[in-house]
Amino acid sequence: MKPTTEQLILVDADDREVGTAEKIDAHRRGLLHRAFSVIIWDSAGRQLLQKRAATKYHSGGLWTNACCGHPRPGESVADAAARRLSEEMGFSCPLEWLGIVQYHAAFDNGLSEHEVVHVFRGRYEGPLKPDPAEAEGFQWCDLDRLRDDIAAVPDRFSVWFQRYIAEEWPVALMPPRTAAAHPPKVAGNRP
Repeated sequence: MKPTTEQLILVDADDREVGTAEKIDAHRRGLLHRAFSVIIWDSAGRQLLQKRAATKYHSGGLWTNACCGHPRPGESVADAAARRLSEEMGFSCPLEWLGIVQYHAAFDNGLSEHEVVHVFRGRYEGPLKPDPAEAEGFQWCDLDRLRDDIAAVPDRFSVWFQRYIAEEWPVALMPPRTAAAHPPKVAGNRP
């Protein structure tokens, strides 16, 4: 896999900038970097899923949330999330910042994700025009079906999206009136 000209923002565990690194090199070395994920809902409480293009540098052909990416040096995370949503899925909508999650995952191709992820949500009702170089498909999916699909065939979904579902992020990220109609499934007592 060839290096790119894209630079990632390296951060410490508290999301403080500590430098930059070329994108593929950062993923090869597992360097902690800043990223974002965008979760989009419609008014029926369905989540927009993207099927990543098979040619992506990792997780190609897997289903995931509407949009993910990395801010450029000097670019705010909110601006980057809005930019990539438009570039990847062909639409824009207001986005609300919800919080940060950190994760680390290794892939079969020798790359890994080690990210501090800023999570955004939005609501959208309208046409989509995904860039085929980014997304080879999309679908709207209700939360119960999504949980069932991930439980039945987890290897069809990105590792970070599986984590969001396991940790009930989709419910937490839903608009309050929609979340009340989709209570989390709880196995045993949780703090």
